[in-house]
Amino acid sequence: MLGLIQKIQRRTPLGWLQLTRHKGRFIVALSGIAFADILMFMQLGFQSSLYDSNTSLNREVLADIVLISSQAKNTQNLSTFPRNRLLEASDVLGVKAAEPMYIGMVSWRNPQTRKKVQIQAIGFNPEIPALNIPEANAQLDKIQLPDRFLFDKAARGEYDQVFAQVEAGEEVSTEIGRRTITVNGLFKFGASFAADGLLLSSDDNFLRLFPSQKASSVNVGLIYLKPGYDPLQVVNQLKAHLPDDVKVLTNKEFVQFELDVLTKESPIAFVFGFGVAMGFLIGVIIVYQILSTDVNSHLKEYATFKAMGYGNNYLLGIIFEEAIIIAAIGFIPGFFIPLGLYAVAATATSLPIYMTVERAITVFILTVILCGISGAIATQKLQSADPADMF
Repeated sequence: MLGLIQKIQRRTPLGWLQLTRHKGRFIVALSGIAFADILMFMQLGFQSSLYDSNTSLNREVLADIVLISSQAKNTQNLSTFPRNRLLEASDVLGVKAAEPMYIGMVSWRNPQTRKKVQIQAIGFNPEIPALNIPEANAQLDKIQLPDRFLFDKAARGEYDQVFAQVEAGEEVSTEIGRRTITVNGLFKFGASFAADGLLLSSDDNFLRLFPSQKASSVNVGLIYLKPGYDPLQVVNQLKAHLPDDVKVLTNKEFVQFELDVLTKESPIAFVFGFGVAMGFLIGVIIVYQILSTDVNSHLKEYATFKAMGYGNNYLLGIIFEEAIIIAAIGFIPGFFIPLGLYAVAATATSLPIYMTVERAITVFILTVILCGISGAIATQKLQSADPADMF
């Protein structure tokens, strides 16, 4: 091992010397890698925010088991199933309670700007917390009053005056459809790609907003278990006990249900994935052009090395050394610039866009791979070069 280290230390860094000799070309290569990394980071960041924001509601459900219609497509299009299924579920051993939850998209008029925006409304029994939102759960008594709602203070849009009024103890009224509702409490949750925010209330208040939906038609069934019962065993019992018009899911399966729709059927997810592929391809092309130009401009020198007895592997090592240097140095601005862009995008969209260690490692590995591919392509001419033809 010591001998290998000493050998590396004695080795002349030809790759580095060749890159830095043509500083303009080197800067172009680094800029190309940085651009490709920024593009991949942004696409992956938006893709991750899509997954995080659109599954946030699923993750915060407090029930041990969830029932949804077999026709449900996602949480924005859940369809309905008969409320009798909850009564039937209550007969299964281990079930403590089975409560309905109603979910729907509403167009409400922003009390501050008077513009109409899409909000996701949720109604449930206020006597039993349905979501893991402590700030909202502490105010459930407020939504037992007619037409009273809790509003998401992390919603996308201009609501500063509304928040100030509610936090001062005042009530704020606005319109949904032809009905006037009152906001008398706030909580923090966040926007998604589908909705600008969340509106919580009792199931009775929800049904007043949706007169066409009957109380007997439920969007989500919340199954709470008695202590000591295994959710997986109860799920199997419920599947055997209930008709096929409902799906019986654990908490994790309910989240995965939404993720599967996003990853397999959502065109937005495909667009972000395509953007990552395009960033990767752009990086390959730019680095290939730089390395290919470098090989061509030093072809006689490489031929001289061959004539001196150096093999192809040694010469290829120089090109791959250049590729790794470009990848490593170009990744630095390609990593730090997206940090600022993430902050700007998160502020502008109210979406959860942030850097993760896993994403940074993934993009770095992709950067090394794309530079390696570029180097492999650029060395094709070098391998076929004959010293006799060069002089």
